[in-house]
Amino acid sequence: MVPRSKARAALAALREDLTGDVLTLEDPGYDAARAVFNAMVDRRPAVIARCAGAADVVRAVRFARELDLPVAVRGGGHSVAGAALGDGALVVDLRGMRGVTVDPVAQAVRVAGGATMSELDRATQPYALATTGGRVSTTGVGGFVLGGGTGWLDRAFGLAADNLLGVELVTADAERTHASADENPELFWALHGGGGNFGVATALTLELHELPLFCVALLLFLPEYGPPVVRAFREILRTGPDALGGAVLYLTGPPADFVPPRLVGRRLCMALLTYAGGEEELRALAGPLLATPHEAQVLGPLPYAEAQCMLDAPAGLRNHWSAEHLGALPDDAVDAYCALGDRMPAPTLTRHALLPQGGAIASGPHTYPVPYRDAPWVVHPAGSWADPADDERCIGWVREVRAAVRPWSTGDVYLNFIGDEGPERVRAGLGAGNTLRLEKVKRRYDPDNVFRFNHNIKPV
Repeated sequence: MVPRSKARAALAALREDLTGDVLTLEDPGYDAARAVFNAMVDRRPAVIARCAGAADVVRAVRFARELDLPVAVRGGGHSVAGAALGDGALVVDLRGMRGVTVDPVAQAVRVAGGATMSELDRATQPYALATTGGRVSTTGVGGFVLGGGTGWLDRAFGLAADNLLGVELVTADAERTHASADENPELFWALHGGGGNFGVATALTLELHELPLFCVALLLFLPEYGPPVVRAFREILRTGPDALGGAVLYLTGPPADFVPPRLVGRRLCMALLTYAGGEEELRALAGPLLATPHEAQVLGPLPYAEAQCMLDAPAGLRNHWSAEHLGALPDDAVDAYCALGDRMPAPTLTRHALLPQGGAIASGPHTYPVPYRDAPWVVHPAGSWADPADDERCIGWVREVRAAVRPWSTGDVYLNFIGDEGPERVRAGLGAGNTLRLEKVKRRYDPDNVFRFNHNIKPV
């Protein structure tokens, strides 16, 4: 136990040294600063250090080590597992570090550790360049990329981690380091899926790709059309080009521009095709879906940064998500998926997604700790609701989805899609063959497991 006098002196020094603000339980704004996307996460850190730059991060981590505090790292705060917070911890809050610098000649972008997906996409869009991002604009880039990173462009450009060129990191001993293919290559390897286990990513450099055109085809169906919609979607993706992505979702019709007023609040099946190409090509690809009776459609060009906002959900709701990666999607699996869509808790903002993989995901580097790369499909139930009284039925539904599709599961999992499901699921998300190697990297860079509020890799 650190003497209280030492703790008070260290806190006073941190307040003096840090460019950004320092908040504790007694400070105005503390509760707002600890609020994250998932309202089920209610943790009380000892100190929140709002860092304005890498020097602030170094100072904050040094303070935590002086007082023997564990460290949580907050970027977008979107982790359903609540990785941004820890009871009694120091939170390194990166939201003051949001700069995005595009190098159009090198086709690369440097993204500060607190930037969101929207800030990345809107910075690269004027150059007709993009990289694989998530499917929600408010997601933090750092946690997304270091966790592997799947999105609308992953079949075309690979996982986000496949596009990682370098990471600027503050390690557990409060030292600044850089990881790339040529510098600290073992650490660089671990950062391709190992998440925030090895330090605070103050900046990431990502490869960009040309994206002169981006189009979407979004169709809304009554839920009884779910099975034929999923089968049509399955065949379109099976034979379509790598530039084609998308999802099938069951959802409650939101009050959005693409939803007719008569469908708001009703359970719907939505098919979304995304295409890194032109409208006429997409229209031809979408033919089987367009021929299926539907209630509404949007088809045409859409700026990629705007497409990234289509499925944004408000922060402050209660969330419980999970995922199963499927080795195949036969008709029985389609029926199981659709049956759970019909039983989706309503009225809530819960979504029941079926996502394609393949393309550049499957052909990408198999050396990284992302074992789900070869699974052609992902079922992603994402429970989202407001009333705590609905906790049991919404969480139970997510678990029911996993059980229903488990006969086709590969056993692998994308960790950014799940909450705290225990160490075996973490191992499944990293790959059993990679885990010992990751534990050795953890031992080198964080032997005391200072960074533990994540899908944790313990030092071997």
